[in-house]
Amino acid sequence: MLIRRMELRDCDAINTIYNYYITHTAITFDLAPWQKQEREHWFAQFDPSSRYQAWVAEQDQQIVGFAYNTPFNAKQAFHIASEITIYAAPDAGGRGIGSQLMRTLLEGMREQDLRRAYSLITLPNPSSLALHRRFGFQQVGQLNEVGEKFGQYHSVAMLECDLTV
Repeated sequence: MLIRRMELRDCDAINTIYNYYITHTAITFDLAPWQKQEREHWFAQFDPSSRYQAWVAEQDQQIVGFAYNTPFNAKQAFHIASEITIYAAPDAGGRGIGSQLMRTLLEGMREQDLRRAYSLITLPNPSSLALHRRFGFQQVGQLNEVGEKFGQYHSVAMLECDLTV
């Protein structure tokens, strides 16, 4: 498996993975599938000079997962913190894709002198919680019934990782 920087040409594959989770799960709180133009506009934030990065996992010339970090909050003093996101293709679970993407992403964040990584995980999601805990994330909060999708209310765990250790 190859972990590499995401490129503009990967946007369709990223949408295929992400849109599956939009339409079939509550893992993401997006309600409408992303369009190509929307993803390409989103991708522009990962300019090489930015401290934010996006990675893909590629296997047999197919994108099987992706990970990225974005600003934690728009207020300037939060510049030392970042929110992460990781997705594997729905049929690619259990292959270590999430671990490889997480390792690469966190290493890159440390190189950018970020101090804290945050992740919001829709509950229940034991596999995602386990992945994050393996990399030093600890649950620091829970937002109860904060989202509504598919006619149900969903809670979200907030996890934090100290990138300085």
